[in-house]
Amino acid sequence: MDSEKKMISTIESLKNKLTTIRAGRANPAMLNGIMVSYYGAPTPIQSVANITVPEARQLFVKPFDRSTLKDIERAINEANLGIAPTNNGEMIILTIPELTEDRRREYVKQAKAIGEEAKVALRNIRQDANNEIKKEEYPEDEEKMYLEEIQELITKYNKIVDDEIKVKEQELMQV
Repeated sequence: MDSEKKMISTIESLKNKLTTIRAGRANPAMLNGIMVSYYGAPTPIQSVANITVPEARQLFVKPFDRSTLKDIERAINEANLGIAPTNNGEMIILTIPELTEDRRREYVKQAKAIGEEAKVALRNIRQDANNEIKKEEYPEDEEKMYLEEIQELITKYNKIVDDEIKVKEQELMQV
Protein backbone atom coordinates (compact mmCIF):
# COMPACT_ATOMS: atom_id res chain seq x y z
CA MET A 1 0.00 0.00 0.00
CA ASP A 2 1.37 3.40 -1.03
CA SER A 3 0.19 5.12 2.17
CA GLU A 4 2.09 2.67 4.35
CA LYS A 5 5.32 3.35 2.41
CA LYS A 6 4.85 7.07 3.02
CA MET A 7 4.22 6.41 6.72
CA ILE A 8 7.38 4.28 6.97
CA SER A 9 9.43 7.05 5.36
CA THR A 10 7.91 9.53 7.85
CA ILE A 11 9.10 7.31 10.72
CA GLU A 12 12.59 7.08 9.14
CA SER A 13 12.69 10.85 8.84
CA LEU A 14 11.64 11.16 12.50
CA LYS A 15 14.45 8.82 13.59
CA ASN A 16 17.00 10.80 11.56
CA LYS A 17 15.87 14.09 13.08
CA LEU A 18 15.98 12.65 16.60
CA THR A 19 19.60 11.53 16.19
CA THR A 20 20.63 15.15 15.67
CA ILE A 21 19.44 16.04 19.20
CA ARG A 22 22.41 15.45 21.45
CA ALA A 23 22.07 13.58 24.71
CA GLY A 24 25.30 14.51 26.49
CA ARG A 25 27.14 11.72 24.70
CA ALA A 26 29.23 12.05 21.57
CA ASN A 27 27.48 10.73 18.49
CA PRO A 28 28.75 11.20 14.92
CA ALA A 29 25.12 11.72 13.83
CA MET A 30 25.24 15.08 15.66
CA LEU A 31 27.19 16.38 12.67
CA ASN A 32 24.68 15.14 10.08
CA GLY A 33 23.50 17.96 7.87
CA ILE A 34 26.64 20.07 8.33
CA MET A 35 27.85 21.19 4.94
CA VAL A 36 31.50 22.13 4.39
CA SER A 37 32.62 24.42 1.58
CA TYR A 38 34.93 21.99 -0.24
CA TYR A 39 36.62 23.77 -3.15
CA GLY A 40 33.58 26.04 -3.39
CA ALA A 41 30.98 23.26 -3.37
CA PRO A 42 28.85 22.53 -0.28
CA THR A 43 29.74 18.97 0.72
CA PRO A 44 28.48 16.87 3.68
CA ILE A 45 31.06 16.77 6.47
CA GLN A 46 31.09 12.94 6.35
CA SER A 47 32.42 13.16 2.76
CA VAL A 48 35.45 15.28 3.64
CA ALA A 49 36.44 13.92 7.07
CA ASN A 50 36.55 10.83 9.23
CA ILE A 51 34.45 11.24 12.40
CA THR A 52 35.38 9.07 15.38
CA VAL A 53 34.29 8.81 19.02
CA PRO A 54 37.43 8.15 21.12
CA GLU A 55 35.49 8.47 24.40
CA ALA A 56 31.92 9.05 25.55
CA ARG A 57 32.05 12.85 25.39
CA GLN A 58 34.47 13.57 22.54
CA LEU A 59 34.32 13.59 18.77
CA PHE A 60 37.37 13.70 16.53
CA VAL A 61 36.90 15.11 13.03
CA LYS A 62 39.96 14.24 10.95
CA PRO A 63 39.83 15.61 7.39
CA PHE A 64 40.96 13.44 4.49
CA ASP A 65 42.64 16.58 3.06
CA ARG A 66 44.33 18.70 5.73
CA SER A 67 43.80 21.89 3.69
CA THR A 68 40.06 21.68 4.47
CA LEU A 69 40.61 21.88 8.25
CA LYS A 70 39.68 25.59 8.50
CA ASP A 71 36.58 25.11 6.31
CA ILE A 72 35.41 22.21 8.49
CA GLU A 73 35.98 24.25 11.66
CA ARG A 74 34.03 27.18 10.17
CA ALA A 75 31.14 24.88 9.15
CA ILE A 76 30.92 23.39 12.66
CA ASN A 77 30.91 26.88 14.20
CA GLU A 78 28.19 28.03 11.79
CA ALA A 79 26.07 24.95 12.57
CA ASN A 80 25.56 26.42 16.06
CA LEU A 81 25.79 23.12 17.93
CA GLY A 82 26.66 24.81 21.20
CA ILE A 83 30.05 23.08 21.12
CA ALA A 84 33.30 24.97 20.55
CA PRO A 85 35.59 23.08 18.14
CA THR A 86 39.30 22.86 18.99
CA ASN A 87 41.69 22.74 16.05
CA ASN A 88 45.04 21.09 16.83
CA GLY A 89 46.44 21.41 13.30
CA GLU A 90 45.63 17.82 12.33
CA MET A 91 42.03 17.35 13.41
CA ILE A 92 39.14 19.09 15.12
CA ILE A 93 38.22 17.94 18.61
CA LEU A 94 34.69 18.48 19.87
CA THR A 95 34.19 18.03 23.60
CA ILE A 96 30.54 17.63 24.48
CA PRO A 97 29.75 19.40 27.75
CA GLU A 98 27.52 17.84 30.41
CA LEU A 99 23.92 18.83 29.91
CA THR A 100 22.20 20.94 32.54
CA GLU A 101 18.70 20.04 33.70
CA ASP A 102 17.24 23.04 31.81
CA ARG A 103 19.08 22.09 28.63
CA ARG A 104 17.82 18.51 28.91
CA ARG A 105 14.22 19.75 29.26
CA GLU A 106 14.75 22.02 26.26
CA TYR A 107 15.94 19.05 24.19
CA VAL A 108 12.93 17.00 25.34
CA LYS A 109 10.64 19.80 24.12
CA GLN A 110 12.51 19.83 20.82
CA ALA A 111 12.09 16.03 20.50
CA LYS A 112 8.37 16.32 21.25
CA ALA A 113 8.02 19.04 18.60
CA ILE A 114 9.72 16.77 16.06
CA GLY A 115 7.33 13.97 17.10
CA GLU A 116 4.36 16.29 16.62
CA GLU A 117 5.61 17.19 13.11
CA ALA A 118 5.75 13.47 12.31
CA LYS A 119 2.19 12.97 13.57
CA VAL A 120 0.98 15.87 11.41
CA ALA A 121 2.70 14.28 8.41
CA LEU A 122 1.00 10.96 9.22
CA ARG A 123 -2.40 12.67 9.48
CA ASN A 124 -1.83 14.32 6.10
CA ILE A 125 -1.02 10.91 4.59
CA ARG A 126 -4.22 9.52 6.11
CA GLN A 127 -6.24 12.44 4.73
CA ASP A 128 -4.80 11.91 1.24
CA ALA A 129 -5.53 8.17 1.42
CA ASN A 130 -9.10 8.78 2.64
CA ASN A 131 -9.71 11.27 -0.19
CA GLU A 132 -8.32 8.75 -2.68
CA ILE A 133 -10.62 6.01 -1.33
CA LYS A 134 -13.70 8.27 -1.49
CA LYS A 135 -12.80 9.38 -5.02
CA GLU A 136 -12.69 5.75 -6.23
CA GLU A 137 -16.42 5.29 -5.49
CA TYR A 138 -16.18 1.83 -3.97
CA PRO A 139 -19.32 0.10 -2.67
CA GLU A 140 -20.16 1.48 0.79
CA ASP A 141 -19.03 -1.58 2.79
CA GLU A 142 -15.75 -1.84 0.84
CA GLU A 143 -15.07 1.88 1.29
CA LYS A 144 -15.69 1.54 5.02
CA MET A 145 -13.28 -1.40 5.20
CA TYR A 146 -10.52 0.58 3.40
CA LEU A 147 -11.06 3.62 5.64
CA GLU A 148 -10.79 1.38 8.71
CA GLU A 149 -7.53 -0.11 7.35
CA ILE A 150 -6.09 3.39 6.95
CA GLN A 151 -7.20 4.25 10.50
CA GLU A 152 -5.50 1.11 11.85
CA LEU A 153 -2.31 2.11 10.03
CA ILE A 154 -2.35 5.64 11.44
CA THR A 155 -2.93 4.27 14.95
CA LYS A 156 -0.01 1.85 14.53
CA TYR A 157 2.38 4.53 13.25
CA ASN A 158 1.30 7.13 15.82
CA LYS A 159 2.20 4.58 18.50
CA ILE A 160 5.63 4.12 16.88
CA VAL A 161 6.13 7.91 16.97
CA ASP A 162 5.13 8.01 20.65
CA ASP A 163 7.52 5.14 21.45
CA GLU A 164 10.43 6.81 19.61
CA ILE A 165 9.83 10.08 21.47
CA LYS A 166 9.58 8.26 24.81
CA VAL A 167 12.90 6.47 24.18
CA LYS A 168 14.58 9.75 23.20
CA GLU A 169 13.12 11.50 26.27
CA GLN A 170 14.51 8.78 28.58
CA GLU A 171 17.89 9.03 26.84
CA LEU A 172 17.93 12.82 27.25
CA MET A 173 16.88 12.81 30.91
CA GLN A 174 19.37 10.09 31.87
CA VAL A 175 22.27 11.65 33.79
